[in-house]
Amino acid sequence: MPNHDQLPTDEERDMLRGSVRGFLGQHIAGARTVDAGRQTERQLWKQLANLGLTALGTDPGQGGLREVVIVQEELGRAGCGSPLLSAALLNLSGVVEQANDERVAAVLAGMHTGDHCIPLAFGEFDGDRSAGRPALRSDRLTGDIAFVEGAEGATHFAVFTAGPVLTIVDADAPGVMIEAATAMHLGGQSRVRFADAPTVRVPLNKDGVDNLVAIARLGYAARAYGAARRAFELAVAYAKERKQFGQAIGRFQAIQHKLANCHIDLQGVELTIGSAAKQYDAGARDWHWFAAAACVLAGDALRQVSLETHHTFGAIGYSEEHEAPRHFKRIHLDVLRHGGARPARDELADRFLGGTPDRLPEYDLGPAANEFRGEVRAWLLEHWSGERRAAHQQLPFAEREYDRAFALDLGRTGWIGLAWRKHFGGQERSAFEQLALMEEMERAEAPRAGAPVQAAMLQVYGTPEQRRKYLPEILNGKAIYGMGYSEPDSGSDLASLRTRAVRDGDHYVINGQKIWTTTYWGEYMLLAARTNPDSKPAHAGISMFIVPMDTPGITIQTSTTMYGGTFANVFYDNVKVPAANMVGDEGNGWKVLTGALATERGFIGGGIVLKVAHAFELLCTYLRGVETDGKPMRLDPIVRQKIGDLAARIESGRQMMLYCAKQVDSGETPPHDAAASKVYSGELMERFGEVALDILGLEATLTEGSPGAILRGRIEQNLRHSLMWVISIGTNEIQRSIIAQRGLGLPR
Repeated sequence: MPNHDQLPTDEERDMLRGSVRGFLGQHIAGARTVDAGRQTERQLWKQLANLGLTALGTDPGQGGLREVVIVQEELGRAGCGSPLLSAALLNLSGVVEQANDERVAAVLAGMHTGDHCIPLAFGEFDGDRSAGRPALRSDRLTGDIAFVEGAEGATHFAVFTAGPVLTIVDADAPGVMIEAATAMHLGGQSRVRFADAPTVRVPLNKDGVDNLVAIARLGYAARAYGAARRAFELAVAYAKERKQFGQAIGRFQAIQHKLANCHIDLQGVELTIGSAAKQYDAGARDWHWFAAAACVLAGDALRQVSLETHHTFGAIGYSEEHEAPRHFKRIHLDVLRHGGARPARDELADRFLGGTPDRLPEYDLGPAANEFRGEVRAWLLEHWSGERRAAHQQLPFAEREYDRAFALDLGRTGWIGLAWRKHFGGQERSAFEQLALMEEMERAEAPRAGAPVQAAMLQVYGTPEQRRKYLPEILNGKAIYGMGYSEPDSGSDLASLRTRAVRDGDHYVINGQKIWTTTYWGEYMLLAARTNPDSKPAHAGISMFIVPMDTPGITIQTSTTMYGGTFANVFYDNVKVPAANMVGDEGNGWKVLTGALATERGFIGGGIVLKVAHAFELLCTYLRGVETDGKPMRLDPIVRQKIGDLAARIESGRQMMLYCAKQVDSGETPPHDAAASKVYSGELMERFGEVALDILGLEATLTEGSPGAILRGRIEQNLRHSLMWVISIGTNEIQRSIIAQRGLGLPR
């Protein structure tokens, strides 16, 4: 694998993408594949070689797997079936360096100049039983290879046979016959028959071939992604223009939410493919795992996107004259290559259900965050382990969310203010260091502490006096805040809230009701109230207040939540709050509120994913020791399939988490990206709970405290808890509308 320090920069990758897209846009008709005959294919191949694309992978300075992925994505966008991936595989295999035979060296050198085009077939290593398994006998090749791209323009064929041995056959040699074929009614596929065809050989090792198959599967997933992205962009543009019932169809919520789902799926696939390629280029030990996760995710997500984009197009997309059908076909072909998701899913299952317990791979978060992760881990081992942790875990769920003594201990580290600016008492650490803290806290099952939303709100909008009074209490773990936003008739539509705050001298008098308040037991409530009932628009009359919860006139009526915790209806009857407790200017509460929610959503998705990831690891540990009818459950093919799927989906959520952290560090958190992470992670938590119940059956429904409850009942409790994450901090339906309108530009 190449040294990642020698690889191109992100700016150079952007230039590569622009160059390839420009070339393909000029030379490839928008919707067709390259199936116009040998001469046309060879001309295109020569032009691609002139761009340096047939040499990718030979020199780290010219590009590694990330550059190959970029080219594959652009081929997918253009509907181009050129076999460039075969060239990249031959380059990355190192066969160029291993080829002692002058004939092999000459063939490969000609590939780099564009004089030779060499489609590659994996034979018995392919992963798909229909790909063909030709055999080598005394330097003669006999048998078939199928689904070969670029065969019409090939000068040679490279085929892996038992050994493994890479055999190279001249396309014009005796005993070679090419039969054109179509798949999904798409041209460009061929079956190649070898009848005692002469070859030259290059021995390779088995690990090297396994690596190449994984790279090939990832490369085809990237091309499928490019096709899906192009079709999706066409569908979004169509939704803005196509009118039904007197308005653009993009205004209909059904279309908006359909396309928002596609956006989320495409983002997950893009990030996981890019991550896998980056892991390969960096020489990471776990790069195979990341590649498998990307391929499993692509297999399901991209096909669903292709269906949904066609649903958006309606009848127009069903015409072969339209570009969309070609992308639909390409996607379905490419995600099935080399066995598609099946072998990748099995690889993921092996990691978690094999004989040795394993966890999700740790990310390289950078030197500072990696070091900090170890510091947090060591601190938790000292302060949250042994009898203290065990005693806490014996408590009912409702009493495990918060531990005041632990909050004070954590407050002494200064980590509650990890991201705060230093002049507020914080440490000004990066978002990746925040992720490291969140990850270790979740794995240690430590209770929450601090008030991140309220602290951010005070730092941006608070007065100097408010900052001096309230921020140290939060930083030291002494104060906890509730959020008083929702009302009986005002949930997602917060602009319609009715709780009133009327100015009375140096105070405001508050009257109203808040519901679904979870942290009602804290020292303070961050309360949204209407100070101007006549304002237009309605949200312009909202202000924010810090309300001490021991203020006279506050009545709390608690209720047990579905997930075993509690929330409260909180009534405010002539509650007098000093005017100095208003956060921000009067009537500016909507800006204060939405800004804080955007900050929270940027990390809330990551926090949920980390919960699911930890629960997933616990489930897999349990499954490794369980038998059904005397057979290990970990070997059950259905269980393995479900675990492989979950692992891939969790990886997609983790990638979205990293993406949001990167945006936070760059100084921006687009609301539609935070919304995508929140939607995906909340529904991932639901999916995990349902799948776990499918695997374990009724036994998994036993609640904590019941005899025989699996993992102290946390499987079914997680499922009940997941509903809260889908609804709170802005329902997922509202988040989908944000994605559609702010991210995709669909009309309101």
